Amino acid sequence: MDSQKTTTGDDDAEYDYADLGLVAGLEIHQQLDTETKLFCGCPTRSREPETASYSFTRYLHPTTSELGELDEAALEESQVKREFEYLGYDSTCLVEADEEPPHRLDTEAQHVALQIADLLGMEPVDQAHVMRKLVIDGSNTSGFQRSTLIAQDGEIQTDAGAVGIEDLLLEEESAQRIEERDDAVTFSLDRLGIPLVEIGTRPDIATPEQAQDAAEQIGMLLRSTGSVKRGLGTIRQDVNVSIADGARVEIKGVQALDQIDEIVRQEVARQVALVDIQAELTRRDANVGEIQDVSAVFTDTDSGVITSTLADDGIVAAVPLYGFDELVGRELQPDRRLGTELSDHAGRHGAGGIFHTDELPAYGISESELDALYSAVDAGEDDAVAMVAADPETAEQAAVAVAERATDAISGVPEETRDANDDGTTRYLRPLPGAARMYPETDVPPVTFDVDEIETPELLTERVERYQSELDLDSGLAEQIAYGRRMPLFETAVEMGIDPTFTAGLLTATLTELRRDGVAVETLDDDSLLSLMQLVSDGELAKEGVRPVLTKLTEDPTRSAEDAVEAAGLSGVSESEVRAAVTDVVERNAEQVDEEGMAAFSALMGEAMGALRGKADGEIVSDVLRETIQNKM
Repeated sequence: MDSQKTTTGDDDAEYDYADLGLVAGLEIHQQLDTETKLFCGCPTRSREPETASYSFTRYLHPTTSELGELDEAALEESQVKREFEYLGYDSTCLVEADEEPPHRLDTEAQHVALQIADLLGMEPVDQAHVMRKLVIDGSNTSGFQRSTLIAQDGEIQTDAGAVGIEDLLLEEESAQRIEERDDAVTFSLDRLGIPLVEIGTRPDIATPEQAQDAAEQIGMLLRSTGSVKRGLGTIRQDVNVSIADGARVEIKGVQALDQIDEIVRQEVARQVALVDIQAELTRRDANVGEIQDVSAVFTDTDSGVITSTLADDGIVAAVPLYGFDELVGRELQPDRRLGTELSDHAGRHGAGGIFHTDELPAYGISESELDALYSAVDAGEDDAVAMVAADPETAEQAAVAVAERATDAISGVPEETRDANDDGTTRYLRPLPGAARMYPETDVPPVTFDVDEIETPELLTERVERYQSELDLDSGLAEQIAYGRRMPLFETAVEMGIDPTFTAGLLTATLTELRRDGVAVETLDDDSLLSLMQLVSDGELAKEGVRPVLTKLTEDPTRSAEDAVEAAGLSGVSESEVRAAVTDVVERNAEQVDEEGMAAFSALMGEAMGALRGKADGEIVSDVLRETIQNKM
């Protein structure tokens, strides 16, 4: 039975992408790391759903545009009847709940967006107007997303040539989906309204590798601002793909940058397979028959799914697919067939999946029942039949969706929006949106930019070179810290006079090692880390004590760095205390010192550091120990 689940597979097909006429483009969506949201003064920090202080529910439905048009994607979404629940917090307000008009466009977000436009070589618009984009999947309480065109006509360079940048928009992030049920979805309002830039390339990309390269270049430019959020879900890539004999398909929700080339390859493979299927269906003069209730065929079936459906007063609706024999089961992508595509469309209307005759007899459906099914819908050996078992309303709507998708297969590759799977394959999401979903926002005044105030950020590639030449970091450490999420913190620490090598090592290797040991380093904020590094720089904490103090800070993030030092038992010691401890170690090992002299240094150094328990800097202990051994000789 074809369902909405997929498994990972590999596609080894090689294509001449130029011969196929591959055309691809990217839409990069990146959250900005601003203090407040785009249209209100709420913070842009994430919250845990358990900390929600209130909730409310909404039902959304589509409305016509200013020209009286209704967007097809919104119309299909409205046919899926769902209740939307929203979780609110003490850090969200009435703007997110759509109970208060939006405030003016956030100035910090404008500034960062213009910096990004500058890095992309784009021309800012003379005046920015906020628009409403119809979205009724529940991710916006208002039923629309606010979007503002900031700049146009830029360009980036890839190894395969230039890729044009069509436009840059400043938008509000959608609410985060927390839980999804058959008839309801729960969203969290903490993410709704976070400033987001959308960068759209021109369709200049001609290979999967160039798509990957372009995404990496744009990602590097975004991170160069030091003002974008990092981590899972903060950046998403949409990929538009088509081939000459196919159609434009928008693939949404690609979160892993290194997956883009595989997404493009898999979509090309899918469209090539659909073009081949279309040619065969045309040769067979295929067509889709009328939907029929075939429940009577399965009165005594051994199929558990059908038996339980009929017992609950459900039906089995059949869609005759004349001329489709062996084509419904043809693979389009690893473990995804034309039947899976039909199932995706059925699933949009509440069906768990479909049965189709290319995979039968199976699932408790016998050969005799299969013969009776063919007879009931007047199908022959060259034909196929798809079936939906569900309650009457769901079965009818799902069967109609299956019939429409099968009809599209006769025409070729349908234009649509698809969702990315973890293995690089995709599944149907909704029709492509149209222009009817956009209309002006009347609650927010237009904005005129003063581009003279915008400073061009230093590129990360240039920053790596500067870290090497000016701060004497090695190439690996310089690249790690420049491209890492704590780069702005590193810059601040260096400006405060804290040693660059120590700072870079702490923010990369030390935190990584602690994370691997199960320490919750993600709870450490920049202020705590800066305070800790300052203590080391001022000689109030030995470098050897950094790890235990960091661990204490994660156990109670409300602690100050000084309190964490006390909690770890690592308050600094005086030089006289260091000398006393070292002298004690040397005297306990006097015989070894007499026999080995300075060769005993390494063993005694470890013992001395253990005696001081990280309270003294290793360099100071080393100097005192060396001096004490020499005096003993």
